[in-house]
Amino acid sequence: MAQAQALTPGEPDPIDESRMTLMEHLNDLRMALMWIGAALIVGTAISLFFAEDILVFLSGPVDAVEERLIAITPMEKIIIFFKIAFTAGTIAALPVIVYQIIAFVAPGLYPHEKRIVYSTLPGVMILFIIGASFAFWIMIPLAVDFLAGFLDDAIETEWTVESYYALVIRLVFWIGVSFEMPLVITILARIGLVSGPALLRFWRHAIVTIAVLAAFITPTVDPVNMAIVMAPLIVLYFLSVGMAYLVFKPREPRDFND
Repeated sequence: MAQAQALTPGEPDPIDESRMTLMEHLNDLRMALMWIGAALIVGTAISLFFAEDILVFLSGPVDAVEERLIAITPMEKIIIFFKIAFTAGTIAALPVIVYQIIAFVAPGLYPHEKRIVYSTLPGVMILFIIGASFAFWIMIPLAVDFLAGFLDDAIETEWTVESYYALVIRLVFWIGVSFEMPLVITILARIGLVSGPALLRFWRHAIVTIAVLAAFITPTVDPVNMAIVMAPLIVLYFLSVGMAYLVFKPREPRDFND
């Protein structure tokens, strides 16, 4: 039987670390959730001071097509104000959220695997910002231009605050999250949990999954906006497959009988 990776003197044994009791796991989960909750509260509280400026900034694409945003219920403006603040707070808290998730699963990793995972933390925010920027500057203007021009001669367009910002929030946030795919797959391939050939065999399933995700992300039901969302996700998937081919390294088996 293959032996586990040799440990340097004084280095903790990952096998011993992984043999945690159920109560220890639950306690770690409780602490992680507390840190995540605290980060969300602090991030949202700070974002409240900037929510109005963010709203003005996000209205850029609809202003570009000279359409109006209207509120048709008394609570619509205040609801969207807090939605924007919470979304911005979640983005601000993302490093803490990711770190706590990694810390929770870290006891099941070898020391060198932990180093690989923790070293990618800066890339999480970088890829999210790239994805969110792509959504806001490329995808949303395309979607807004299509929706504003659809049946424009027959029906006058006036968008509600809720419907417009729902489109923007969902696209910006979830496309930002989707851009983490190559990083996640690269990490999993580097520590031997997935491989390029394995991912490529399931490309049909991946396309179907991406279509379902696109339907969830896109508040509209038209195929044009679904295609706008699906196209970058498909590219990201095959980019992830390519990265898995490049960095895959078989994982060393553990001998729990030692």
